[in-house]
Amino acid sequence: MSSRADILGRVRAKLNRNAANAAVGRAAIEATLAARVQGPRPAVDPQKSALAARLIEKSLAYSSTVDQVATAAEAPAAVARYMAGLKLPMKAVVWPKLAGLDWPTAGIAVEARGAMDSDLVGITGCFCAIAETGTLMLCGSPDSPATVSLLPETHIALVPASRIVAGMEEGFELARAELGRLPRAVNFVSGPSRTGDIEQTIVLGAHGPYRVHLILLTAE
Repeated sequence: MSSRADILGRVRAKLNRNAANAAVGRAAIEATLAARVQGPRPAVDPQKSALAARLIEKSLAYSSTVDQVATAAEAPAAVARYMAGLKLPMKAVVWPKLAGLDWPTAGIAVEARGAMDSDLVGITGCFCAIAETGTLMLCGSPDSPATVSLLPETHIALVPASRIVAGMEEGFELARAELGRLPRAVNFVSGPSRTGDIEQTIVLGAHGPYRVHLILLTAE
């Protein structure tokens, strides 16, 4: 028996859960979750333009940078401009689901895979974006490996305007509706990685990217 199976077995024993009453227990848990009541939360204008404006405002406050183009087809050129402006090498690791964009014409050599410690730039999409806090919600999958947003020094994210929601609550509701259940990895990105552990001095890139650049796709 594995350690995981042993621990879960002891939990089930303490709860008096077994094959005969598992369905009843699962129904009770689902009923409790369905009856949950949200606590107080800030008012966020649900209009599409207002959500986009708040996402930009909060992202800039977290030291991210933001660009806007109409569609994903224009994103490679926008990424190339950003990378050229920082004099970064024109190569990146990209989510496999974004590999079909025209990166060669933009002059960017991409590899569609999970990131390694030697990769300097990672390009991702996002499952959705949280306007209230300027946060990206990324759900891991074979087509959207989590490492692409975590290991490279520079993280570039393509954000469709239609995927901006008001708050975390709406983000999780969207995940339950579209995914059925949460994936193994759900990561929330609110600007570059930072720490203030030493003398309360903020340092960027302490345990992740020290640049986060959003490209808002206004027509998608």
